[in-house]
Amino acid sequence: MKDTPLSNCERDFILKAIEEKKRLDGRQTYDFRKIKITFGTDYGCCFVDLGKTRVMAQVSCELVAPKESRPNEGIMFFNIELSPMASPAFEQGRQSELSVKLNRQLERCLRNSKCIDTESLCVVAGEKVWQIRVDVSMLNNDGNLMDAASVAAITALCHFRRPEVGIQGDEVTVYGPEERDPIPLSIYHMPISVSFSFFQQGTFLLVDPCEREERVMDGLLMIAMNKHREICSIQSSGGIMLLKEQVMRCSKIAAVKVSEITELIGAALLNDKTARKAGGRCGFAESMPQERITALKTDETAVETADVTERANDIVDKAEAPSQTVPSPLVPAPGVGQVGQNSWGLQEEDDDDGEEEEDDEEEETKMETEPQEKKKGRGDVVQISDSEEEEVVILHPDTADKAKNSSSHQKGAAASKKKRHKK
Repeated sequence: MKDTPLSNCERDFILKAIEEKKRLDGRQTYDFRKIKITFGTDYGCCFVDLGKTRVMAQVSCELVAPKESRPNEGIMFFNIELSPMASPAFEQGRQSELSVKLNRQLERCLRNSKCIDTESLCVVAGEKVWQIRVDVSMLNNDGNLMDAASVAAITALCHFRRPEVGIQGDEVTVYGPEERDPIPLSIYHMPISVSFSFFQQGTFLLVDPCEREERVMDGLLMIAMNKHREICSIQSSGGIMLLKEQVMRCSKIAAVKVSEITELIGAALLNDKTARKAGGRCGFAESMPQERITALKTDETAVETADVTERANDIVDKAEAPSQTVPSPLVPAPGVGQVGQNSWGLQEEDDDDGEEEEDDEEEETKMETEPQEKKKGRGDVVQISDSEEEEVVILHPDTADKAKNSSSHQKGAAASKKKRHKK
């Protein structure tokens, strides 16, 4: 994925601001962005924040066979990874032109400058030496990746500790940090890269360009120097021709910036060393917030357990005797329940059982006598009012119809007899 190009209006605005000696973030021409150096929990892990540019460097080591041309020297290996998390322009698994350029420049700055004593990394001449690997990962890209990578790499190398090695005959024993203290690397000097960007064919110069300033620049000059003002490497890129006076001016500016960054690195290493000696919070643990309630950690409280038995006996002696209650209610008969009465006690339950049996017998006798009385009074018609609406149930419809017909015939015969007597 390619990065989004700048519009012509934005390009003209940035160039116009540079002509007026103004920058987008309010810095002056020779000002560096704020540098922050932090360390991880393990030795050799370093984070460097150069403004919004964030880089992580991790140093590791292993025992390998030396090179045939140099059997008494260790091996230094550098690897720069441009993660897609840093910028959408970086692709995963593909080595771009920028990564190759940064990797070569870092090797010139650190390995070719002989800043580390590689002979001290030899364990057995011609058989086993230490290989030091420096992995630099770009976490966020806001310009000037080379300067941030060089600061992170040299700081991680100064912070790294390799394991102690013991040799007995042909056997090589590697001791862990619990058995013997690890040994730091032998570092002669600390080369640091400083980048300069040129605009309008070298007319204007800026130190530590940001990402948008890198898009509109005409050329870039990177100078690697130590605090002794020794130039370790120098590289120019872009289609511009620089004069001797411009290069000398940039070297003088780089000498001042390198001395300031070197002091900052020394202060950061000293603070981490004192924190680790004191047993305080360091590395990743230092960034964790404090005073947070968690479910897996509680404060310890002192508990006195000397006279626990005596106290328990006193409490049992002073306690009142428990009341005799039934743990569950007793149902006198299946299908029988009570509402509004207490059936949890023994005495009350016995009295209630007798009353319930009498009431049940009376209800059953009433239910048996009621339909017989209704049958005697009303004949075959029985009225049952169980629900809100009354229903009439006729038990023998045929006999009822016959009774109605016979009664109507009797009334007709009686009427005809009365008419005859009148006549």
